[in-house]
Amino acid sequence: MWHYPVLDPVLISIGPVSIHWYALSYLVGISLVWWSLGQRARAQALAWNDEQISDMIFYGVLGVILGGRIGYMLFYGWQSLAADPLSLFRVWEGGMSFHGGLLGVLVAMYFYGWQQGRGFIGVTDYIAPSVPIALGCGRIGNFINGELPGRVTDVPWAAIYPGEALGRHPSSLYQAFSEGVVLFAIMWLFSRRSRPPFAISGMFLTTYGGLRFLTEFFREPDRHLMFIAFDWMTMGQLLSLPMIALGVSFLFYSYHKETV
Repeated sequence: MWHYPVLDPVLISIGPVSIHWYALSYLVGISLVWWSLGQRARAQALAWNDEQISDMIFYGVLGVILGGRIGYMLFYGWQSLAADPLSLFRVWEGGMSFHGGLLGVLVAMYFYGWQQGRGFIGVTDYIAPSVPIALGCGRIGNFINGELPGRVTDVPWAAIYPGEALGRHPSSLYQAFSEGVVLFAIMWLFSRRSRPPFAISGMFLTTYGGLRFLTEFFREPDRHLMFIAFDWMTMGQLLSLPMIALGVSFLFYSYHKETV
């Protein structure tokens, strides 16, 4: 076992201004996604230029922030929201949801595609292979902040969190590896070949949903929610099921449409 490092969530403070590691992880993730989109467009001769990618990143960041915060309050903090609606705007207290962020990005990409005269699926098929980079960076931010503790375990690599005596799964690292490394590798390899519309988006939804469902078994459920169903299913798993179903539907439609 090893002791979970006690890291200061603030990277640097200059007067009243503080730069947090978590904000840096978001910035690094967005920058790498931006870079990878340009690389992929040039390598595969896709009809995307730097200005279009920049505009799309702007829309995407808005979607992540607004959707992530609103989704967290609706999915995980609805009791606090009902008691104090203004808590939605207190982002410095923490709380972002991937599933909410995904919905926010999808809405943002719909409006971006409409503005640019591009199809919605054409946009999502293009960005999906790069998204795992940002997910991995975000999970590293979770690790630095000591967030997303795992369930109690005695495996040799268990982490002892500050103030605790029992070992836990380092679930933030599990999710950084699965969502950042494994998902990226699968999506990048899958997208190297020309795929029919809906296929890349479908692969992302199916693979992310499946990986998230599995890693949730090692992550401690949110204490104010615990298990949502069957005395074992977490909110993260429940929200992943529609992703898997939609992803499989996209894949089926994509390849079935080609054979009709």
